[in-house]
Amino acid sequence: MVNALAPETTERTAGPRTAGPADGGRGRTRRLRRRQAAVAYLFLAPALLFFAAFLVLPLGFALLLSTSRWAGFDLGDIDPVGLDNFAGLFADGSTFLVPILTNTLLFALGTVVLALAGSVLVATCIDKLRFQGLWRTLYFLPIVTTVVAVGNVWKYMYEPGGLVNGVLNACGLGSVAFLQDPDTALPSVVVVQAWASAGTAILVLTAGLKSVPESYYEAAALDGAGPGTVFWRITLPLLRPSLLFVCITQFLTGLQSFALIIVMTKGGPGDATNVAALEMYRQAFSYGDWGTASAAAFVLFVVVLMVTLAQLWLFRRKGEDA
Repeated sequence: MVNALAPETTERTAGPRTAGPADGGRGRTRRLRRRQAAVAYLFLAPALLFFAAFLVLPLGFALLLSTSRWAGFDLGDIDPVGLDNFAGLFADGSTFLVPILTNTLLFALGTVVLALAGSVLVATCIDKLRFQGLWRTLYFLPIVTTVVAVGNVWKYMYEPGGLVNGVLNACGLGSVAFLQDPDTALPSVVVVQAWASAGTAILVLTAGLKSVPESYYEAAALDGAGPGTVFWRITLPLLRPSLLFVCITQFLTGLQSFALIIVMTKGGPGDATNVAALEMYRQAFSYGDWGTASAAAFVLFVVVLMVTLAQLWLFRRKGEDA
């Protein structure tokens, strides 16, 4: 017997859900977004085609050549050899690892150290002078000068009867065979590269100095901090983003340097100034070994990537510890 006092239960049946105005609005929004995306890709199409034609396709072709043997000109002569080209670069008796890749790293490291130290010093001095635009322009002139002109001028300055040896002789020192001695050839070219590339670093660092709040210097002066303390405790830490940019760009430029070396020394004497980019050029255009040249290019790419990631990690870690 059913208890009359028990609540009566009723079941509600849900009918089919009808599309409301909100659903129609969402559908129109999705269609509008699809049309906007299609128009955006249409406008991006020329840039994407340029990117594909001049970066993606050459990169793929270089990857193919790095695993092949090819003398150039006839694509039908491409002969796959697997990883033999990479193995040859690091085989016993190969000069790619030592001295070529070693010279490349030393050249890039020396360029970064000299250019960065000189740029920080010059930028700090310019920040305290009048006519700052004039000084920045003067220091930027080597950037707009062709590498061939810069290399030839410095080449003649390094000659036994050139300006540099003339200054040394006037100081009572003997002449130095800067570009003819294997021990001094690479450092001599590093000095020229650092001098020629310092203009961009100076512009970046002077802009970074302008972003440092003046109130920090005023507070330091009230606390009695000296110029050295202000530089190491305030200026240098706040320049870290600019220094990171300069370090990465200078190192990348040094690792890929080619024109200055071929103008001044052509890789000599011997292999004293031979670097990876010059060796790639020689393998491809002088010896007709495009496979080895492409393999060397990918090895250099890996080195550049590892160095860049290491620099980013180091500066970010210092930023977290500061």
